[in-house]
Amino acid sequence: MCGIAGLIYKNSTTVLEESLKKMTDKMSHRGPDAEGFFVHQNLGLGHRRLSIIDISESANQPFFLEDKHILVFNGAIYNYIEIREELKQNGYFFKTTSDTEVLLNSYDFWGEDCVSKFNGMWSFAIYDKKANKLFCSRDRFGVKPFYYYTDKDKFIFASEIKPILEIEKDENINLQVLLQYLIINISDQTNETFFENILKLPGSHNLVYDLNTHEFNIYKYYDIKFKEEINKLNLQESIDIFEKEFEKSVKIRLRSDVKVGSALSGGTDSSYMVSIASKFLSESNQTERFTAVTVGSIDEKADESGMASLTTQVLDINHDIIMPTEDEFKDTFEEVIFKHEEPFGGIAIYMQKFLMKETNSLGIKVLIDGQGADEILLGYNRYTAAYLRNHDIVSNIKFLSNVKSHYNISVLQGLKIYYYFSNFFIRKLWLRKRGQILKKKYFNTIDFSSTKRLTESYKKIFELQKNEIFWCQLPELLKWEDKNSMSYSVETRLPYLDYNFVETCLSINNHYKIRKGWSKYLLRKNMEKYLPDQITYNRRKIGFDAPVNQWWPRSEKILEIINDSKIIQEISKKKFTFIADRDLEWRLYNIAVWERLYNMKIK
Repeated sequence: MCGIAGLIYKNSTTVLEESLKKMTDKMSHRGPDAEGFFVHQNLGLGHRRLSIIDISESANQPFFLEDKHILVFNGAIYNYIEIREELKQNGYFFKTTSDTEVLLNSYDFWGEDCVSKFNGMWSFAIYDKKANKLFCSRDRFGVKPFYYYTDKDKFIFASEIKPILEIEKDENINLQVLLQYLIINISDQTNETFFENILKLPGSHNLVYDLNTHEFNIYKYYDIKFKEEINKLNLQESIDIFEKEFEKSVKIRLRSDVKVGSALSGGTDSSYMVSIASKFLSESNQTERFTAVTVGSIDEKADESGMASLTTQVLDINHDIIMPTEDEFKDTFEEVIFKHEEPFGGIAIYMQKFLMKETNSLGIKVLIDGQGADEILLGYNRYTAAYLRNHDIVSNIKFLSNVKSHYNISVLQGLKIYYYFSNFFIRKLWLRKRGQILKKKYFNTIDFSSTKRLTESYKKIFELQKNEIFWCQLPELLKWEDKNSMSYSVETRLPYLDYNFVETCLSINNHYKIRKGWSKYLLRKNMEKYLPDQITYNRRKIGFDAPVNQWWPRSEKILEIINDSKIIQEISKKKFTFIADRDLEWRLYNIAVWERLYNMKIK
C-alpha cells in the first residue's frame, strides 16, 4: 500500500523532481518506509512506499523492468505467487519476491490484458518506453484511489487530491456533486469530485495516455458476471460454495511479510471473517501475531464491544478495545475533515479513524475488514424494496410477515421502504421536501438521472447490486476507508470484495440469502461451526456507530458556522435557526468547514 503521483507537461517543459516531491510529501502517511522518483523529460513519476510484501529496498519504487517499463503502484496483488510461477514458465526471472515485480512483468507479457489476471486491489501507472505511453489502471471495485486533472498544458494524477493541488490550485466547487451530497446524500454517482476540475478513474477502468499526441483513452475492462450454473445450485450446494469461495478469499489476503490484524464489531460480517482468518492462522501457528481491534462506544445502546469480546474469547485470539473520548473527537475534528479532502457522510467516520489509529499503535500494518458484505449479501433493509418488486404476492406476504426477523423493521417500515426506494416519483417528492432549504434555481439544477437509474434497478436485484457496487453506495465507503486507513499507514484488505466471491454471491439464488426470517442466511449457516448462536443469530446491526449526542450535541456554534459559510449563504433560502434532521445538519456543517480548510468557492 502506497501513494503514487505523476506529472506530464504537454509541451517541452521538463518535470522537476522537486515538483514531484511536493506531491509525494503531501501523502507521506501513505508510504512512510521509502520514497522514489523518475523523471524523463516532460514525464515524472513519484512514489511513497508502505512495505508489506518483500520489505527489502530492492522492491522500492519506481520499479524498473530493464530499460522497457517503469512502474509506480499502490495496492496488493494477492495472487502474485501463482502469477509469478506462470511467468517463470514463460521465461521470466525475478530479482525480488514482491508483487510489484510480478505486476510489471505481467504487463510485459500480457500487455494491457494483464489486469484480468490480477486478484487484488490496485492503482498504478506504467511508463511503456517503447510505445511511449502511460498505462494506468484501477482495480475492479475501486478499492484504491486514482485522481487526475488535465488541461491544455498538463496531466496530473495522484492517490489523493492534495498532491494535485500542489501543482494546480482548484478552489472552485463542483456544484452538482455538492448539491447531490446535500440533498440526495450520495456523492459518488459519477467520476467527478467536489473539486470542479479534479476527476477520478472509476473502478474496473484503464486509462491509456499517449505521450506522442497527449490524448488519453479510458475504457472499462471488467463487469460482474452472472453465473447461471451457480444460480441453479440447491441450498446446501449454495452454502458450500459460499464457504469455499470466502475461505479462498480470506486465505489469500493473509499473505504478508508484516503483522496482520482484523477489525471486529459485534456483527456477523466481521465475526465470520475473523473466524475464518483465525482458523487459517491457527493451522500455520501464527495466531500470536493476529489481533482483532474493536472500537467501543460511550453510548451503551451503540456499543458492540461486549459481543466482539465474546467472539475473541471463543476463538481464543488477541483482542484490543478502544473507547474514544469526546475530547479525542474534538482534538482531531478538523484534522479528519482536512484528510478526507471532500465532505463525507457523518461522524461515524471518526470511529473508523480511531480504529485505524489504534491499529497503527499496535504495529499492525495489514488489517482485514468486512467492507462490502451488505452490498453483496442483501444486508441493508432497503433491499426489502427489491425483494418485493421481484416476487409474487404470495411470496411477498410471507416475506413481509417475517420482515422484522429479516431486518429488524416493522411491516409498516417495510412498506415505506418499498414505496420510497422503488418508486422514483415518491422518492423525488421526498427529496424535493428536503430540498426546500435551497433557492429554487439551485434545486432545479440537481441531476436526478443517477437516482432514477438506481430506483429503476430495483426491478432486478442483480442490476441493483451492481449499481450500488460500482456507483451509488460502495464507492463512498471505500473512499472513506482508504482515507482513514492510509492516514495511519495501514493497508486494509477486504475479503468480501474478492471478485470471484462477489460474482458467486450475486449469482446465488436470492431465496437462499434471506431465508427463514434471517438475512445473510448463507453466512450464518457457515458461521454456526465457529461461534455460538448469541453471535451467529444476532439481529442487531450497529457497526461502529458514533455517540453523536455526546460528541456533537446541538449548539448555537454549529448553526453559526453553517450560516457563516459563503457557499451555504449562496445556495440556501435563509439563515438556519434550527435543523431537525441531524444528518442534514452534519452535511451543511461539513461543507462549511471544508470550504474554509480548502478555500473553496462558487464561481
